[in-house]
Amino acid sequence: MNIVDLRSDTVTHPTPAMRQAMAIAEVGDDVMGEDPTINRLQEMAAERMGKEAGLFVPSGTMGNLAAILTHCNRGDEAIMGNLGHTFLFEGGGIAALGGVQPHILPNQPDGTIDLEQIGSAIRPDDPHQPISRLVILENTHNRCGGVALTSQYTLQVCELAHSKGLKVHLDGARIFNAAIAQGVDARELSGPADSVTFCLSKGLCAPVGSVLCGSKEFIQRAHRIRKQLGGGMRQAGVLAAAGIIALQQMVDRLSEDHRRAKRLAEGLAATPGIRLMAGIPQTNMVFAILDHDVPLTALQVADRLKKSNILVGVVGGRSFRLVTHYWIDDEGVERAVQGFRKAL
Repeated sequence: MNIVDLRSDTVTHPTPAMRQAMAIAEVGDDVMGEDPTINRLQEMAAERMGKEAGLFVPSGTMGNLAAILTHCNRGDEAIMGNLGHTFLFEGGGIAALGGVQPHILPNQPDGTIDLEQIGSAIRPDDPHQPISRLVILENTHNRCGGVALTSQYTLQVCELAHSKGLKVHLDGARIFNAAIAQGVDARELSGPADSVTFCLSKGLCAPVGSVLCGSKEFIQRAHRIRKQLGGGMRQAGVLAAAGIIALQQMVDRLSEDHRRAKRLAEGLAATPGIRLMAGIPQTNMVFAILDHDVPLTALQVADRLKKSNILVGVVGGRSFRLVTHYWIDDEGVERAVQGFRKAL
């Protein structure tokens, strides 16, 4: 029986079209700027984000880190949400490697950070205090249920930050999910920000990589940071080839993942002992929690599901994150629902 792997959309495998493109990719030395396939991917990515230039990086974490180290100096401060990926899941890299101090504000249930709180967090010109240099947003917002930030909100944050001399970086790992969910072009969501990263290796199914996009001057400086971080790859066009297919073939179909996530959520909501943490999902993430009267932990339920070849993400003592993607079909959704009912 095939495994239904709902742990994350990072578990996706490259499609047959990607494997074929990788096999025949034209390559060169990317550190020297001579890999034609990477150059093409970077141009395509920048155009998709409404930016002047792009930079292919091995991971979204490196993309975010390179962006922050390009925007900030040592001792500067970056304002971000307490549930943001950069704060929770990137190893403290901005502090460890860049000497950048995080200024944490609470994320609202819709993934936003209160505008008044952002304004109050921006430091005055005082030698006793770090310099407020950057605001970081996340779209879609992972730990807030995969919710999508609107272009209006992002524009408001950017206008506030820019009026105070700050830059804005958008962690758009799943920005195409946000765009599809709202029926807008991704440029509308990324355009106001000074820089944006998006992942090729999640719902878009490429095996490796993210792209950091911004102005030509910004990307030129980020290129140096990428080298310092060990991200300067050579004939990596074999990886970029899969990214090109991802942008050409995998974006519009994300609506299928969203539809299946909604069906999964509805099935779980109708299952005794389970309730939804964030309601019916906007995109491809379902967060569910065990009722108090269920005499099992999330890990115990996950272990029972595993015996039925169903893998789920455990994000708390009694809670789960389930993520739909290209390799989860309608049958897989139904198997997951029935698996939960059997496990409970």
